[in-house]
Amino acid sequence: MSYRYLVHHYLQDSVARTPGKRALVDGDRSLTYAELDARSNQVANLLRSLGVEKGDRVGLYLRKSLEAVVGIYGVMKAGAAYVPLDPSAPEHRVGYIAGNCGLRHILTGKEKRRSWSAVKQEGAVDLEHLIVMNLPDVDYDVPGVVLCGTAAIDAQPEDLGHDPMIMQQDLAYILYTSGSTGDPKGVMLSHLACRAFVDWAAEEYGVVADDIVASHAPLHFDLSTFDLYAAARAGATLVLVPPKLSVFPVEVARFIDKHQITVWYSVPSILTMMVEHANLEQGALPSIRALLFAGEVFPTKYLSRLMKLMPHALFANLYGPTETNVCTAYTVPEPPPEDGPTISIGKAIGNVDTFVVDDEGNVVELGTVGELLVRGPTVMRGYWGDLERTKLRLVTDPRDPDFGDPVYRTGDLVEEMPDGNYRFLGRRDHQIKHRGYRIELGDIETAINAHPDVVECAVVAIPDEFVSNRIKAFVAVKAEIAENEMINHCAELIQKYMIPETFYFREHLPKTSRGKVDRQLLGREAIELAAGE
Repeated sequence: MSYRYLVHHYLQDSVARTPGKRALVDGDRSLTYAELDARSNQVANLLRSLGVEKGDRVGLYLRKSLEAVVGIYGVMKAGAAYVPLDPSAPEHRVGYIAGNCGLRHILTGKEKRRSWSAVKQEGAVDLEHLIVMNLPDVDYDVPGVVLCGTAAIDAQPEDLGHDPMIMQQDLAYILYTSGSTGDPKGVMLSHLACRAFVDWAAEEYGVVADDIVASHAPLHFDLSTFDLYAAARAGATLVLVPPKLSVFPVEVARFIDKHQITVWYSVPSILTMMVEHANLEQGALPSIRALLFAGEVFPTKYLSRLMKLMPHALFANLYGPTETNVCTAYTVPEPPPEDGPTISIGKAIGNVDTFVVDDEGNVVELGTVGELLVRGPTVMRGYWGDLERTKLRLVTDPRDPDFGDPVYRTGDLVEEMPDGNYRFLGRRDHQIKHRGYRIELGDIETAINAHPDVVECAVVAIPDEFVSNRIKAFVAVKAEIAENEMINHCAELIQKYMIPETFYFREHLPKTSRGKVDRQLLGREAIELAAGE
């Protein structure tokens, strides 16, 4: 394989093999591989004509759709890196990312038209072009910005023009995740980092042209890279799962049966809800041959029940923060005991090195708890525009301090078992998982503290078998605040999935002997209060 083999070359190779094969399905619409390739070439040519150059970042601000996938390939073919912006996020957050990443061009949809001006203003973005991917002609006005519709794309040639000479070490995309300072952080991932995971996963789980792969994760979530690119690599068909479907487990099961999905990859919470509420029977979802999950702990009793209902399917637990994509994996050999411990996160995937260190950075002995470190091509290049934060996470390999590759500190505590598999034990910090999303509790506290009547707050997480953690907030106030007012306040600053489900208002918060908020006491109180709700 060429040293210049890039992520979008998966698409181009499949076009050469099976141009008429259905590549992408979005409801009642679809594109063949030839159509997807030609349309993304047109987008790439338009971007180049508008001044996009090698190394630029291009935003993606529209719902997950045929147009979004076309845009992703168009951005990479133009030599740029795509930056997916959560279409459901507050304008403040989207604006911050756009400004932080220096987005001069954004591919968007008409459904976001009311947010365009606000995003530009919120992020103080030097935005030059908005390309509306689902509207022929655009008659909206955003001061200082040129708007293009699909007519501008139609006018471009379907053959790809200039080759920007991108190398596999160049950026393919930047994914923004929650940050402990209250601001999102942009994880920079190269074509090589993406390919190293996708090539391994496609081979490991045998993704082939006959497969029908579900695309469940949103595009700003790293799970989406498997769906998009493992399918393209194999020349398989990718079916986009409607975002609203996930709240109806019965409908998810029907969707899988309707489209005869063979490969499914998602967070465990939706699978748990299916076990509880989808009325699955023995032999359910017979089309699925590989069911992959990641992003949070799968409650053992629900995993066991689902495996017993689907004995025909392979079940695998994939682990890794966005900064490493996936770095370890574990194929579950048989249904575990329902009252047993959580399953392993497995061993390092192919061409990835993992090891465990203590607080001083020394490699620990087998069976000793420590922090998991990761080395290899899947590791990020760093955080966009944040060298200090990058230095804290990408560190010198303690095993080879003079010449070793940088290694990523996950912040996750693990224990290596005698069989070489890792057992995940939790986080070192206040970071949690909720519905598959990685969340810094400090992010939420920053938003709450921004309210003028808040004195201080503490956000705690209660373990939950359905969504990994339920988020509760204790808030000391100087004037009465209605819960709806606080919810609306938070919705302007953070994403919906980060907003606490309950706010407990107090005159003051309990303190430890050192004068700090007693989070352990509040955690216990939250559990007691939740039990009575």
